[in-house]
Amino acid sequence: MKTYFRLLSFAKPIEKFAIPYLIFTILGVIFNTLNLALLAPLLNTLFNTEGAEVAPRPENWTNVIGYFNYYAQQANLEFGALGALKVVCATIVVSVLLANVFRYLSQRVMENLRIHTLLNLRRTVFDNVMNMHVGFFSNQRKGDIISKIASDVQVVQYSVTGTLQVVFKEPLQLLAYIVMLFIISVELTIFSMLIIPISGFAIARIVKRLKAQASEAQHMLGVMISYLDEALSGIKIIKAFNATDSIKNKFHTENEKYSELNKKMVKRQQLGSPVSEFLGVTMVALIVLYGGSLIIDNQSQLNPSEFIAYIAIFSQVMRPAKAITESFSTVHSGIAAGERVLQLIDEKPEINDAPGAKVLPHFEKEIRLSSVYFSYPGREVLKNINIIIPKGKTVALVGPSGGGKSTLMDLIPRFIEPQEGTITLDGHDITQVTMDSLRKHIGVVNQESILFNDTIRNNIAFGNPDASMEEIVAAAKIANAHDFILQTEKGYDTNIGDRGMKLSGGQKQRLCIARAVLKNPPIMLLDEATSALDTESEKLVQDALNKLMQNRTSLVIAHRLSTIQNADMIIVLEDGKIIEQGTHQDLLLNEGIYRKLVEMQQFTSEENEQF
Repeated sequence: MKTYFRLLSFAKPIEKFAIPYLIFTILGVIFNTLNLALLAPLLNTLFNTEGAEVAPRPENWTNVIGYFNYYAQQANLEFGALGALKVVCATIVVSVLLANVFRYLSQRVMENLRIHTLLNLRRTVFDNVMNMHVGFFSNQRKGDIISKIASDVQVVQYSVTGTLQVVFKEPLQLLAYIVMLFIISVELTIFSMLIIPISGFAIARIVKRLKAQASEAQHMLGVMISYLDEALSGIKIIKAFNATDSIKNKFHTENEKYSELNKKMVKRQQLGSPVSEFLGVTMVALIVLYGGSLIIDNQSQLNPSEFIAYIAIFSQVMRPAKAITESFSTVHSGIAAGERVLQLIDEKPEINDAPGAKVLPHFEKEIRLSSVYFSYPGREVLKNINIIIPKGKTVALVGPSGGGKSTLMDLIPRFIEPQEGTITLDGHDITQVTMDSLRKHIGVVNQESILFNDTIRNNIAFGNPDASMEEIVAAAKIANAHDFILQTEKGYDTNIGDRGMKLSGGQKQRLCIARAVLKNPPIMLLDEATSALDTESEKLVQDALNKLMQNRTSLVIAHRLSTIQNADMIIVLEDGKIIEQGTHQDLLLNEGIYRKLVEMQQFTSEENEQF
């Protein structure tokens, strides 16, 4: 129940919905119960014989049936049998109308509460995910996160918040029915109550394992969504390697497991309704048998019309009782989904602003990495890194794959944090300044062009949504993107599709550069921005990068000689250590790793030219 009440905390301010809902529900329950109680005077009016003795007005105000019979008889005396029948029928119609009006109003309030709760829950989950450090996503399935935000929250919506209606309304309705049954006949009601514990025990046995199955089902759904995301993202590779059947089989296997588990869950969920209905009908039959025998033997004060009203009311008792028992089965799915959602909400980012963190005002002098060490679990990546990057200079990182180049670059905007050592900007430890102010000074262009399913204009203005059209066009021109943009269907208002799929690799990369230009940061981090491009595109992108790096402090990762040979300083990383550093010419004279890398690249280039 702790999970349930915690999920309800997202309904705050709940009193805004709970108070009107309770009022409407109580009024609806009262009139709904009276609808059935009015059967007795209706039957009495229909079958009242001429000269029947007029009953006195009841002295006990709890004798609801007696009051109804009394006023029905008074109407009979004043308006005749037909007139009394009209009065009783009109009363029943008005009572039914009021019952349904209040039921509708209570449902509207509950629906607003459900949507309000869902809104707050989904907002909290998404906000927390967006606040997580970058390293968190390396250890998580993207599909599982999507499943929690979309599917699991939806399950919570229709089970946990849905049971609020059952929790409030159905017990009140059940209580009202039972009170009315006691008013009509204490003896019959005590006898009829014997079945409720039996029904509750039977339902409890049925739904016992639902929570564990529901939790497993939500996990399986997350795995399926992960497979779906991977399949859609890698569709070209799947087709190229003729792996369509393999991917299909992988997805279908999980789909079948999920379906089988759902069959087991549905079997248990749906078993509750027929069992409770069977028990209810059995009890009605026993009541008819027992009460009928008392009336036949003249051992009961009930007249036939009151007994029929009693049976009608009792037949409805099992409806709220059944709704309550069914809610226990559906709530298990909601609790299981809720636990997964809350698990995501409870995740705390490992990288946060320090207490009292200051805003980094300007970048004036240098970036300094001092005795920096970084490790992933079971693997040391960076060892005793000491680098100074003066303002306005370009520093290139080269070396074999796996040497720690990208990891080192990720340390500067605090995507990850070192286990030892410090990183400072102008003497300010980056752990003591706010991340927003730190990243405001930094622009990033990655090897993979990250674009969004939006217009070209909005993608360029992503980091600066208030930018004018003139500023966007100027950034596009610097990035050598303006000409191809004008050739698209709607120019800057052209939608580029999911992840920019409507554009070529070079075009996407130039849009990323335009985005960085528009942000106009003093520090640029370029992670192999030209490695995935053809020669022509590379020239255009390299020219755009050269413009981008002018008068900026740049840290560049690149394998191609054309990108790094003009750098002010080149740092060679191998196995997490700085092996060499210096200018292009200095490192060529050293005849170390850098010279070998350059010679290998030149040999490859010459070989390609021959072909």
